[in-house]
Amino acid sequence: MSSDSTNSSRRDFMKASTGLAVGAALVGTMAVPRAVHAGSSEKIKVGLVGCGGRGTGAAQNALNASPENVLTAVGDTFADQAANSLRHLRRGEATKDRVQVTEDHVFVGFDAYKQVIDSGVDVVILATPPHFRPQHLAYAVEKGKHTFVEKPIGVDAPGVKSVIETCNKAKEKKLAVVSGLCWRYHPAVQETVKRVVEDKAIGDIIAIQSCYNAGTLWHRGDNPKWSRMEYQVRNWLYFHWLSGDHICEQAVHSLDKTAWLQGDISPTKAVGMGGRQQRVQPEYGDIYDHHTVFYEYPTGIRVYFTCRQQSDTTTMVDEVVLGTKGKAFILQNQIEGEKPWKYSGPGHDMYDLEHVALFNSIRDGKPINNGHYMANSTMLAVMGRMCTYTGKELTWDQCMNSQERLGPTEYAWNDNVPAVKVAIPGRTKLA
Repeated sequence: MSSDSTNSSRRDFMKASTGLAVGAALVGTMAVPRAVHAGSSEKIKVGLVGCGGRGTGAAQNALNASPENVLTAVGDTFADQAANSLRHLRRGEATKDRVQVTEDHVFVGFDAYKQVIDSGVDVVILATPPHFRPQHLAYAVEKGKHTFVEKPIGVDAPGVKSVIETCNKAKEKKLAVVSGLCWRYHPAVQETVKRVVEDKAIGDIIAIQSCYNAGTLWHRGDNPKWSRMEYQVRNWLYFHWLSGDHICEQAVHSLDKTAWLQGDISPTKAVGMGGRQQRVQPEYGDIYDHHTVFYEYPTGIRVYFTCRQQSDTTTMVDEVVLGTKGKAFILQNQIEGEKPWKYSGPGHDMYDLEHVALFNSIRDGKPINNGHYMANSTMLAVMGRMCTYTGKELTWDQCMNSQERLGPTEYAWNDNVPAVKVAIPGRTKLA
């Protein structure tokens, strides 16, 4: 993750990276999620940790990936979340018979992740609020489990470093680690990136405009019976110790694509600005509703990034890549300039495909490890938040060397939660 990685050419990295290396297989034999691996009838037991909307969706994707995959355990901090997730999964006509979760394999509480991992599963889906991801992944790998790891993989530099160390251990143990940065598994996006990076269809990249400008998301309200810990965990999006702010929790998808386009090297420095203009009420915790960050890379490429969560505003989610011979629109799958092109191939569900890739790699004995890029991209988002919160230009090394660990070290249903304090640029310091 250091700038030393620039010594490898982008072309070499792209050939080695999962996002493109498995691309042909995804579009070919893996594109239609029927039997994951021809001739394979080995049953794989799946456990779900984190039963919210994304976790439930990921469990469904895992079941879609192969008729030999079965869900045998679920865990969540809240019993109602676990029950709702199972209720939803048992409605799927094609897969409901493979939701084989007995009552004694529904686990609740802060230690539910350990109980799921220790329940006899082969693969664990980690989809809790991001704060808990490093701890959960470390335990899963320690216990020898393959993992599907939702994005982002942490909320601070110590968490990112922990995940890097864990993913290195996973490689040693030959365990699969597949990231929820799903655009890497989208065939049309893979083809667009290949044309830009390997084929140089727009010449040399000069700059990238990256946007995740979207609307607002859910809020679950409050209840006088809830402790402040329960309130914050139920509304985790709005507390940066839990989510990393929306630049991490949501917009990491966009930053991930800017990194992918550059061979997943790290920037040298960044500067940004952000704040709260629309979501200023106490129920929105301590996160911002907009961020703008400019990243500078050792290659001379600049990334101009914006994200926001505001209602009744213009939305834009895409990367516009500016080159010496044209420009590319990554999510529109289109190139303009000397070599105009528009993707016309088949469409596929990238959420299913990332699970198809995961289970294929397990059954083939060639486990995928997305550790490098999922850590690098998460740190890009953490760096961006550090820049907007402090109002300072910061180097990559400054951010990576930060000792600030967000959130408590012990968890209980009480009011012992981090103080809700909105960052003020120029006053908030880099820890």
